[in-house]
Amino acid sequence: MTRHFLNLADAGADAIAALINDAIDRKAARAGWPRGRADADAPLAGHTLGMIFEKNSTRTRASFEMAIKQLGGDSMFMASGQMQLGRGETIADTARVLSRYVDAIMIRTDDHAKIEELAAYSGVPVINGLTDLSHPCQIVADLLTLVEHGKALPGLEVAWLGDGNNVLNSIVEAAGLMKFNVRIGVPQGYDSDPAFIEAARAAGANITVTRDAAEAVAGADVVVTDTWVSMGQEHAHNKIAAMMPYQVNDRLMAGAKADAKFLHCLPAHRGEEATDDVLDGPQSVIWDEAENRLHAQKSILLWCFDKI
Repeated sequence: MTRHFLNLADAGADAIAALINDAIDRKAARAGWPRGRADADAPLAGHTLGMIFEKNSTRTRASFEMAIKQLGGDSMFMASGQMQLGRGETIADTARVLSRYVDAIMIRTDDHAKIEELAAYSGVPVINGLTDLSHPCQIVADLLTLVEHGKALPGLEVAWLGDGNNVLNSIVEAAGLMKFNVRIGVPQGYDSDPAFIEAARAAGANITVTRDAAEAVAGADVVVTDTWVSMGQEHAHNKIAAMMPYQVNDRLMAGAKADAKFLHCLPAHRGEEATDDVLDGPQSVIWDEAENRLHAQKSILLWCFDKI
């Protein structure tokens, strides 16, 4: 059966733990190496990753290109506007064709239904590089970063501030799988997808929603935020005004544990969702988090090829 990575639950808790361990080992084994050099075992030599982008990207594109390169394989970049997909060819037909050219497909798109259709008609693994519903690759990198910084995942208290977006959905999904808790501080009308919250609670995670930012952060081990206005969203002015009470600043961070870590998947709109003092402060691990997109995605690719 083809292994697709559309959401974290596609892999499951044991596999996610294995991904994190593999990423730690592979990262350590490369210490001091040129970034373009393949891993010693080059486990995906001869394999090609096709990458479809319907949204702009820095970290997703660069990290996936380097991930497959370090695993010994190659990548093929495809902007949807330069493909027949951008001129009306169906997703199903695109999947059927690309499956005959490449060994796996990563797509960064909007509607989650598109990636589900792509996977349904693809004969090779499909990886979710981002949809409006979820961002599982980012969360594997986040969990990897926390483990590297000495945080045990079970029982962890994670505080989320701001918009109930795709990143939050995947954090909540991870909470149910890896047995940690999430306190969500969001304004009325910007809540996350209730299906993710219900599933995480059913799995034993404590997921709480509050309109009070200080309550969300109190005693947290990890504080997480993201940009308030995602690509393609409208009514930005009204949304930013609603989000301002949830800005992560020094005063808010002071309510978390003294050794709390700050995460942001980037890009950051400095002075909006977080201040410079927090983004560049001693509790911030955002640059390790960004680097770990590469290491996490190498392990995700290996899992999709049944090598983990």
